[in-house]
Amino acid sequence: DGTLVIAKRTVTLTSATDSKPYDGNALTNDTVTVGGEGFANGEGAEYDVTGTITDVGKVDNTFTYNLNEGTNKDNYEITTVFGKLVITPNADQVVVTITENSETATYDGKEHTVTGYTVTSISSTLYTENDFEFVGADTAKEVKGTNAGTYDMNLVAGDFANTSDNFTNVKFVIEDGTLVIAKRTVTLTSATAEKPYDGQPLENHKVTVGGDGFATGEGAASYNVTGSQTVAGESDNTFEGYTLNENTLADNYTITTAAGKLKVTPVTDKVTVTIKEHSGSDTYDGTEKTVTGYDIVSISNPLYTENDFTFSGEATVKGTDAGTYNME
Repeated sequence: DGTLVIAKRTVTLTSATDSKPYDGNALTNDTVTVGGEGFANGEGAEYDVTGTITDVGKVDNTFTYNLNEGTNKDNYEITTVFGKLVITPNADQVVVTITENSETATYDGKEHTVTGYTVTSISSTLYTENDFEFVGADTAKEVKGTNAGTYDMNLVAGDFANTSDNFTNVKFVIEDGTLVIAKRTVTLTSATAEKPYDGQPLENHKVTVGGDGFATGEGAASYNVTGSQTVAGESDNTFEGYTLNENTLADNYTITTAAGKLKVTPVTDKVTVTIKEHSGSDTYDGTEKTVTGYDIVSISNPLYTENDFTFSGEATVKGTDAGTYNME
């Protein structure tokens, strides 16, 4: 016997190989190369290329095919080869700015705490907070303070680490945050008092604490109030100083002293001063006779004395001839 042998055509279908740096978008390539003997004229196939990759790595550029109408698969030995899709790391620098949390408070004798941080900016839109982690000690992201002052959290760039394979150049920048405990403002004001004159000094050692006041359980042990007013008039209730309690730290306070007023008003009740003129008697002898002076007989108010009035008249009476003469 003799035969006619028609051999199958060999066809190799190879999907594309492609690569790019990570950019957040999927890498695909739908190209399929026909190799080997190829399809006969007018025959061929359609391809469904499904390979895709987004993150750093390498995958097969998978695909399937369907022969065109009029293309008989029995006429071909078809082999498929998958190309490779490769995503390489993004080497552009990414700057992550981290700001330590801050807080302000007024001293109150209690401990205050600020914890944590805020991611304030990332230079690349492709990079997110999920791409790094905090690797420092918990105490590094916490600051505590009790007394008035400024306390720093002291985070460092080394407290953070990149966890994304898609990036190889990540820089962490720390912006300082602080816990600020402000001093309490305290105003110490000596008392204001008033009374009518009674011969006794007017004094008042009371002190009023104003402003923020002292923190609970703190204060001053004593006050040195020295103001005094005895006679009618007004003066400052002078405040020379104070002594803080042992548990009260001066550096936690801004303390201001203020003086009240001490006022003594005049006595308005009537005071009667009885004055008796001196008298004398003599026998006429042709010479001039004289009587001078007076006596303070009584003063109705014991607080009033001879030093509280003056004499501006003439306490003298003269006469030569017999008769009675009044000093007036």
